[in-house]
Amino acid sequence: MNSAFIDYYRCPESFAAFQLPQLTSQDCGYFQFGPKALFYGRCASHLGAKHVTDVLHDALEDVAIEGRTLRLPFDPSEIAANLRYERYACSNGNGKRRGASPILKQAYYAVRPFLSVSVRKHLQRIHLRDWEEIRFPNWPVDASVEGIFEELMLLQLEAKGVESIPFIWFWPEALPACAMMTHDVEASSGRDSCSRLMDVDDGFGIKSSFEVVPEGRYAVPKAFLDDIRDRGFEINVHDLDHDGHLFSDRELFMRRAERINRYGKEFGAAGFRSAVLYRNLDWFGALDFAYDMSVPSVGSLEAQRGGCCSITPFFIGEMLELPATTVQDYCLFHILQQYSIDLWKRQTALISEKHGMASFIIHPDYIFEPRALDTYRALLAYLVELRSEGKIWIARPREVNQWWRERSQMRLVRRGDGWEVEGTGKERARIAYASLDGNQLVYRVESPSLDSAKTVNAA
Repeated sequence: MNSAFIDYYRCPESFAAFQLPQLTSQDCGYFQFGPKALFYGRCASHLGAKHVTDVLHDALEDVAIEGRTLRLPFDPSEIAANLRYERYACSNGNGKRRGASPILKQAYYAVRPFLSVSVRKHLQRIHLRDWEEIRFPNWPVDASVEGIFEELMLLQLEAKGVESIPFIWFWPEALPACAMMTHDVEASSGRDSCSRLMDVDDGFGIKSSFEVVPEGRYAVPKAFLDDIRDRGFEINVHDLDHDGHLFSDRELFMRRAERINRYGKEFGAAGFRSAVLYRNLDWFGALDFAYDMSVPSVGSLEAQRGGCCSITPFFIGEMLELPATTVQDYCLFHILQQYSIDLWKRQTALISEKHGMASFIIHPDYIFEPRALDTYRALLAYLVELRSEGKIWIARPREVNQWWRERSQMRLVRRGDGWEVEGTGKERARIAYASLDGNQLVYRVESPSLDSAKTVNAA
């Protein structure tokens, strides 16, 4: 059984049995895995490429089917973790993490409070000017982890010699994909605009979350938090003081994590997001939250490059990661200088094709400039249209966390000639079947009555 494959599909364990190699070498590299998937890690049969732009060996060629057993040259759980934890970023290839040096970063945050927005935009555009040269993760959406699991599902169908493999569908009520709206409140001007932003969201029937900085930036009155909660919106903790140094030193992080955790309890917050999406996933165990939202799928336009290469939630120990999968409003407007939802629509379409989660970061500090607000309203209208067509589930982060945790504990059991879901929340779950249509992986999702089903492409 391979835990990462099971966690993703929630299929019966008998369909997730792989024969894995003894991996003695510690040398990691980049590999192709079929025509669409790419990974970084160890492979028993070949050494990987040092650079993602090199000619990559296709590890699919080293897969063997013996009887009904699938023999792999790598460990899928290790490969998924290498991507999700951004371990490829420590390599010396084109997938390495890029960003400002610690000295430049410290200098920037020291003078940032005194810089006008126009100066900050100019400096950030200079810093990010090479973003189009980054070849991995793949802009504008990277679903490498999901692509690996899909390729493994194709191989399992062949190895088991079955027409279909059952699994628990990704989202409740058989919905094809998910969308999540979040608002990072960076300064007092943003705090003072939160009520107005709730009015905008409510106008489209969308509830969102507000990530609040607990120290240093602005006062956080109880009445402010009560207003957000009373209107059905959600509160999460946004860093400690948004100074950009949370992950600069382990000891500093541990001290700050204690205070952050206290604010989480005080605010009644289940989730956390760091400032500027700075992160070190190996330290996240010190955070006492149900979920985190600090890891981009593709970090090409972020101060800390890299990305988890995943568009679905995944666990980091006990904490669930809800990755940031679309471009932030600030980057769209001020780095790319686009006031259009075309990129957001493209990202949402690519994410939906893989049945992932389109998560958005919109700042009340910047969104009320007229062009920005018009663009945001157009995005909300687009999401509402998708929802009305049954193409997407729009949920608050807390709701996504609850669903994904419940799904992670569900299992499929045999009942006569069919399958049944067991576990808390099963009434919202749907059974799906992975099968082949030619050489294309397709999913068929059962309706609640079992009298009908719908078929969708896996990719």
